[in-house]
Amino acid sequence: MDGGGAASVPELPQRLWPGPGDSEQPFLRSLAAAHALAKIIRPCYGPLGLQKLLVTAKGETVLTGYATAILGALELEHPAARLLRDAALSHAEHSGDGSAFAVLLAEALLAQAERLLLAGLPRAQLREAFAAAKAEALALLPALAVRALGPLEDPFWALHSVMNTHTLSDAEGLARLVAQACWEARELDGTFRPERLGVCALRGGPLDRSCLLPGLAVPGRPCGQVTAVVGGARVALFACPFGLVGSNAPGTATISCPAELVRFRKGTDYVTEKQVLQLAMGAVNVAVVCGPVAERTLAQADQCGILVVQVKALRELQGLSEALGTPVMPYLLPPLPLGRCERVFPQALGEGEGAAVVFQWDGPDTPALTLVLRAATTEGLRGAEQAVYHGIDVYAQLCQDPRLLPGAGATEMALAKALADRGAALEGPGGPALLAFAQALRSLPATLAENAGLAVSAVMAALTTAHQRGHFLLGVGARGLMDVAEEEVWDCLAAKAHALRAVVDIVLQLASVDEIVLAKPGVPLPRDPGPNPRKVQERPPSAGGQPGAASSERGGGRGQLKRAQSPRK
Repeated sequence: MDGGGAASVPELPQRLWPGPGDSEQPFLRSLAAAHALAKIIRPCYGPLGLQKLLVTAKGETVLTGYATAILGALELEHPAARLLRDAALSHAEHSGDGSAFAVLLAEALLAQAERLLLAGLPRAQLREAFAAAKAEALALLPALAVRALGPLEDPFWALHSVMNTHTLSDAEGLARLVAQACWEARELDGTFRPERLGVCALRGGPLDRSCLLPGLAVPGRPCGQVTAVVGGARVALFACPFGLVGSNAPGTATISCPAELVRFRKGTDYVTEKQVLQLAMGAVNVAVVCGPVAERTLAQADQCGILVVQVKALRELQGLSEALGTPVMPYLLPPLPLGRCERVFPQALGEGEGAAVVFQWDGPDTPALTLVLRAATTEGLRGAEQAVYHGIDVYAQLCQDPRLLPGAGATEMALAKALADRGAALEGPGGPALLAFAQALRSLPATLAENAGLAVSAVMAALTTAHQRGHFLLGVGARGLMDVAEEEVWDCLAAKAHALRAVVDIVLQLASVDEIVLAKPGVPLPRDPGPNPRKVQERPPSAGGQPGAASSERGGGRGQLKRAQSPRK
């Protein structure tokens, strides 16, 4: 990946500083794990990335190119790979996406750190130089923000740019639908709360059959004879079976005569009636259940006028809990407070599994819209749902910081040029560190070119030349270089800045590790409580007579855990 941009960055000599470079070899053991993780994610980077067939522990097969889903499903053994994966997933949770960017940039920075360490740069100076390079890059980002989303502007063009990175059959149509939903769900003062916009994914039908519904819709159907509640619904949410159903615990009822059988059935009927009457006396008239529904309990609920809605996923209950302001109960008791809305009714949405139950309100401080997604396959529905959530998260960020950066690798190339120019004129360890940071940034547009099937060396040479001439709006497209302003390809400045901080922080943490120590089974991880003079004075003396001599967890001034006992024993 580095070959395309190597012409503009001076190669580091074999030895830059005096000192034993071989003493830093233990750090390089974590590099192989980062390379292996990046090798998995690299083909999925960008709008032309490939997809993976994930096979879960249950034997289920999932087709996806979403890096966040792939990282979450991987079973990793190396602690450095797990730390890198956790940092990428944390960034994706904050920004909606960008996990592939985080993994690839971290791997490139670690590779450049390897070169600097082998050239003789002390590890402490490496961390200091990379921290300075991060600060320099973050300071340059605002100057590259040439577009911003206006407060009264249609957000379609900004959302289409980020949603187009997902594999969709109709990215433009879905982006328009998300833009319309976000615009209509905004507050009167221009703020946007993502929880006011729900997403209901229903398999069956093409993607262009997706629509907006007023209120909050969840996949499901009414179970009993009561199918709707109009004029004041009081909702309770239950993450448990509705009534007495088959228990998973082993148990056998010993019945010796017909009279005992009659008493046993009367006892179960009494428990069922008591449970439903408690809900009715608690003013519950809508029960949403994630679990099996017993027929006897359902019949009793019909007599009490309670609408029973069964959902398949616990996340549906969690979404309703946030919207209604009521807790999810683990047993059949009326919650406090009850969730309230104006009406609850089923909504048929076409063939297949196109059925949903809609919760509607009349007040302004409630979920306003639900984006109902349709797709013919489970994989297509999953990809559309991921793209929609990404678009909603990006719009929420743009409402806080509307600035946008050039996409398609243009921002990375512009940052690389600025850092390389400063590094070439800077003396001391900071100069080579800035050059290394610039080289790592160049690997991202090189990956875009590779995934597009282009000649990486030729594309990167042309892109470097263009940026040297001041054309910082040029990026990598499907056929070669493209003007991101004409193609409307943009990145969110807040998400890019957060990614840079997260990536450099995890690289600096890995650069401070010189040994992996295995703890004994059952031993909790050691904690560093920080300096506490009183606790230090109260620490009992060790067997050698010197306070803390044998109980010290750190030694050598390097933060290395001492191997007090072999982990194999």
